[in-house]
Amino acid sequence: MRSALVKSGGMAVAFQILACSRTPAVPTFRIDAVRFARRVTADGNLKATKATPLAAPHEAPEGLKIAWIVPDGSLLKKDEIVVRFDPTDFETQMVAGHEDHDTASNKLRKSDTDSSTTRTNLHRDAKQADDELAAAKRFRADDEQIFSRYQRIESSIDETLAGEKKQHAVGVLGVREKLSVADRDLIGIESRKADLKIRNAEQGLHALEMRAPYDGILVLQRDWRGDVVRVGDTVWPGSPIGEIPDLASMKAEVFVLEADAAGLAVGETASLSVEGKPDVVITGKISQVDKLARPRFPRVPVQYFGATITLDRTEPSFMKPGARVRALLDLESRDNAVSIPRQAIFEKRGKKLVYRKRGTKFDEVPIEVGSSTAGRVMVTKGLAKGDEIALRDPTEEKEQ
Repeated sequence: MRSALVKSGGMAVAFQILACSRTPAVPTFRIDAVRFARRVTADGNLKATKATPLAAPHEAPEGLKIAWIVPDGSLLKKDEIVVRFDPTDFETQMVAGHEDHDTASNKLRKSDTDSSTTRTNLHRDAKQADDELAAAKRFRADDEQIFSRYQRIESSIDETLAGEKKQHAVGVLGVREKLSVADRDLIGIESRKADLKIRNAEQGLHALEMRAPYDGILVLQRDWRGDVVRVGDTVWPGSPIGEIPDLASMKAEVFVLEADAAGLAVGETASLSVEGKPDVVITGKISQVDKLARPRFPRVPVQYFGATITLDRTEPSFMKPGARVRALLDLESRDNAVSIPRQAIFEKRGKKLVYRKRGTKFDEVPIEVGSSTAGRVMVTKGLAKGDEIALRDPTEEKEQ
């Protein structure tokens, strides 16, 4: 009995020693050439491929304040009023223009009256000076036998004074004529400014309504905050207010995270579903990609690349402008690619490497990687089909 216990105890110790000496197996992955595909998701909205823009009237001379507007998404009939603008500013401008024009006319009449009166007085002064000069010449006291030296000097002074008075009157008359012409020119400028104000007011009053060019649905323009124009907003001539889209052909405008945008290019395929119809898949191709990434939402620093997807078909029954869509973009597809699990890649001494199995050992192999997905990485250099690599670091056990 004692010998049996001793024997069983020895076997237990041997099993414990064997269990302690056995190392757990390192899980591996065998490489095979497969098709590597990288897909990213993006969301956005539907937009009509063709649409007639509605812009504030170009003939308006200045900003227009919206007094009434059709709600976004309304059905329109041809020639139906879409927007009415507030006429108050133009009516005020019209009144002010007529008042300025009347003021300029009154100034012109007063200037003409004053100029005529001044011209008459100066002509009278010039004639009087001319008469005095003629009298001074006729009754000149220059005979030394008859007149004294004092009388001769006085006669000469009178003649010179009469000549100066005539010259002064003629000179002042010329200056007053020029001043009169300048006054009329200034008043003419004021009159033309008043006419311009009246003409602008008339143009504004004739541009107070916008009408639909044909039957359709109204889609109002949204700004960078996603807001549409409202009553009380001021729009400038030619600025977009909305559009009437052609519902027979739609496209999708989606946004891709900057971190996922590698390989985003024109011509890549895409598939999308419309919110409310997730079971219907619409295919298409990327037809346009933004050159620069930009924030999609205010005060949110995350950057997105915008992309336009041209759809292979349109279903007008449920595809409407502005509808939210979720797209799946095929950014990269390669046949016979070496693709390995992300967990098999290790970074040591600043290099990416894997552990390739050779017999019962594992060798460090530096690699170069390309594109990646959430769980897979494509290896461009260092591995080949048939290689077997470790899924965890086999050197960790040796270090222990």
